[in-house]
Amino acid sequence: MNELLQDLRIVEISAFVAAPLGGMTMAQMGAEVIRIDPIGGGIDYPRWPVTREGASLYWAGLNKGKRSLALAFDKPEGREIAHALITAPGAGGGILLTNLPSRRGLDYASLKAARPDVVVLRLSGNRDGSAAVDYTVNAASGFPLVTGHGQSPINHVLPAWDIAAGLYLATGLLAAERHRSRTGEGQEVTAALSDVMLATVGNLGYIGDVQINGRVRPAIGNDLYGSFGRDFATADGQRVMIIALTRRQWRSLGQATGLADRLAMIGPLIAVDLDTEAGRYEARDAIAAILARWCAARSLDEIRQAFAGTGVLWGRFQDFRQLVHDDPRCSEANPLFAMVEQPGIGRYLLPGLPLDFGASPRLPPRPAPLLGEHSDAVLSEVLGLSSAEIGRMHDAGIVAGPDGR
Repeated sequence: MNELLQDLRIVEISAFVAAPLGGMTMAQMGAEVIRIDPIGGGIDYPRWPVTREGASLYWAGLNKGKRSLALAFDKPEGREIAHALITAPGAGGGILLTNLPSRRGLDYASLKAARPDVVVLRLSGNRDGSAAVDYTVNAASGFPLVTGHGQSPINHVLPAWDIAAGLYLATGLLAAERHRSRTGEGQEVTAALSDVMLATVGNLGYIGDVQINGRVRPAIGNDLYGSFGRDFATADGQRVMIIALTRRQWRSLGQATGLADRLAMIGPLIAVDLDTEAGRYEARDAIAAILARWCAARSLDEIRQAFAGTGVLWGRFQDFRQLVHDDPRCSEANPLFAMVEQPGIGRYLLPGLPLDFGASPRLPPRPAPLLGEHSDAVLSEVLGLSSAEIGRMHDAGIVAGPDGR
C-alpha cells in the first residue's frame, strides 16, 4: 500500500478536468479523497467518451481511487452535510478542493469559522472570477495561431491548461498542508485557469520574444521551433517524427542514416553552423529534403531497426487504436497499467500514478466509484451518523446511494 499521503482527507467538489485530476493525483498517492456530487450526477457525469450504454469513460478516468458521496446541494441540509465533512475534526482533514462556484456555507469564510485551520483550494476561469474553460483560454494564448501552417487557428484537442492547472492544484495542496503542519494555519489558495496559461506562455519565452525581440513565433507545422525536427512519410504509408536537439543527436542521425557526409555539405553551402540548434533550424528545409528521400525508401520497421540503440530522437505518429494495440508502453508490460474491473463499464486497462517512489510501493490502479457508492460509509465513518439518521436522509432525498436512492 502506498502510504505517502495516507493521513490526508480531501473533500472534492468539482467538475470537468482540472480539479478532478488534482484530486485523483492525491488519491493515487494514498490520500482519502471524497468526491461530493449532486444526486444523479454533476455536469460532467455523462461526458464523452461514453460506452454504448452511456456510462462515461471520461468521468471514470478522472475519478479513480476516490470515494463518492451523492448529496442534495440544493437543500440546506445537504449543504450542511458538505460543510460538516469539510470541517470534521482530524489532523489530516479540513481540506476542500473545488473548481465550482461557492455555495452558501461552503465559502472560505464560513468554513474557517467552523475550523480555523481549513485549507481551501479554489480554481476559477479568469482572475476576475468570470467563467473560462480550456478551449476559451487556449484561444487567447497564441498557440492556436502557430499550430499547423497558419491558415486558420487550431484549438488543440489536448486540454493542456486543465492538466497543468490540476497538477498546480495538487502541488499547491501539498504546499498548503506543509505550511499548516508547520504553523497550524489554514488558508485559501486560489488559481485562475487563464493565469496558468499566461504563466506558461511567459515561462516558455514567448512573452519575452515579443517584448525583447519584437518577434512572434511563426506557424511552421510540425517543424521544431528553433532546432531541427520534422515529420516524414515512410514507404509503407506511416509517418514518423525525427528530432535533433543536441550535437550528439545530430551526429547520431547522420550516422544512423548513412547521410552524415551529405548532411555536412549543407552548412558551408548556406553558411550556417549545423552543430548549433539555430543553424539546424535555419537549414531545416535542406536537411528535410535529404531525410525525406531516405524515409520514403524505407518501411517503418526498417527505420525502427536503423535507429535502434543509436540515440536518435524519433517517434511514430499513431492513433489511439494503434497506441492501445501496438505500443508496448500502453500495456501491462508497463507497471503504470493494470487491467481493472470498472463497475458499470467493464474490464479495461487503467493507468495509475506515473511516479515511482523508492521509499513506498506503487499503489495499483483502482477503479472509480459508482456515483454515491460510499455515501453511507462516509457519513458513518467521518461524521459518526447512525444508520437510522442516514436512513432518514435517504428518505428525505438529502443523500443517495449507488442506486440513486
